[in-house]
Amino acid sequence: MNGPTRPEEEIARLGKEIYERDIRLKVEGTHHGLIVAIDVDSGDYAIANTGLAAADALRERRPVPDVWVVRVGYPTLRTFGGSSPRRTG
Repeated sequence: MNGPTRPEEEIARLGKEIYERDIRLKVEGTHHGLIVAIDVDSGDYAIANTGLAAADALRERRPVPDVWVVRVGYPTLRTFGGSSPRRTG
């Protein structure tokens, strides 16, 4: 499989847009803390405990090069030090 077809910034912009518009309300109540991998071309997504597992599950259904991942209920996938940046609204 080849690498991404778009710049990282565009993949992130599209992924965030799709997550907020189509996915967030479906997953935040029941999948808090899990990882969502999103195909930014189709909007298809997979949920798993890790980013790699979510991306692998998504790629089993469709071999997509442009995948964006997000942790459900958090504004970022990872944090460095400090407290958890849990989404409050």
